[in-house]
Amino acid sequence: MYRKREPIYQRIAESVRQAILTGDLNAGERLPSVREMADRWGCTPGTVQRAYKELTLQGLVICRPGQGTRVVTELRTEDETPQRRIALIHQAEAFLLEVLTAGHTPAEVDQAVRLALDRWRAVTHEPPSLPENSLRFVGSHDPAVALLAANFAEVFPDYTIHLIFSGSLGGLIALAEGEADVAGSHLWDIESGTYNKPFVQRLLPGQRVALLTLARRHLGLITTPGNPADITGLDDLARPGLRFINRQRAAGTRVWLDCQLRRRGLKPDQISGYEHEVATHSDVARAIAEGHADVGLGIETAAKVYHLGFVPLTTERYDLVMPEAVCHTTPVQALTGWLNTEEVKSAITGLGGYETGETGSVEWVE
Repeated sequence: MYRKREPIYQRIAESVRQAILTGDLNAGERLPSVREMADRWGCTPGTVQRAYKELTLQGLVICRPGQGTRVVTELRTEDETPQRRIALIHQAEAFLLEVLTAGHTPAEVDQAVRLALDRWRAVTHEPPSLPENSLRFVGSHDPAVALLAANFAEVFPDYTIHLIFSGSLGGLIALAEGEADVAGSHLWDIESGTYNKPFVQRLLPGQRVALLTLARRHLGLITTPGNPADITGLDDLARPGLRFINRQRAAGTRVWLDCQLRRRGLKPDQISGYEHEVATHSDVARAIAEGHADVGLGIETAAKVYHLGFVPLTTERYDLVMPEAVCHTTPVQALTGWLNTEEVKSAITGLGGYETGETGSVEWVE
């Protein structure tokens, strides 16, 4: 099907959006000047100005006289106007028309948008001012968490869940510092062979804390389609010529991997690509799908989204960690009851790679 090429100002705007999402442009960082960008793209300054205006309307950048155009320090949430909301809806409709015309299904579009938002949440660590009855979530990336947060506001219009993906350790530290209400964690303790409880006791001593189980997840090696390298386990990561993509140090996945490598006597410098880190399971899968790596450690759901190979290694428990005081709030009471419904369990199972037999159960850590 013939598709009309996007106007150059839209391509410029999209390139800046992608740079922000991938972390190539950070909060507060200055964009190239209009003239520099015009030279780069071989267009007129007016075209670049139109692209920057588009990004300004979307709340991604801000232009100040004498300071140039910079990435916003945080997403705007409260200074909404009807005109700005209408502009956003028009942009969304234009995007939908383009991708649906290209043959993508609504389900594929919904999934793609959630993945893009996950990447944003992984690079945006400064929470905006939030309305009352908002739950501040900080923790490990998980597609089921993102799905639940999106649907929670529809089921319970008075409450919202604000997500920041910063890794399991980052989530528990945020709880300890009062920067989060809920942490998402799947930290495996090598001494006890259990998940989360020992880490909660170390980082939140003297507190009574609830571990609300979201689900069990299948963790394994994500490979290129069909697994042509015939990868069967972690020992293969040291094989010459195999390119690995890693998770960041605060991630529960990284904690588990490093423990397993030590058990096997494998050193990081034996693994090509060990130093290359990304922030989410989706980023691991994307790097492999785009040919930047041959294998990475991640959850089965991410492999399924990108139609990649998957070698299962273990089943891990993912918990929502909450201090006792938070557990008694109305939003958490609503969330806990909702997690125990067949509707939610079915939605999580539908993502693939999850087991929901323990979903909604609570373990208290004293």
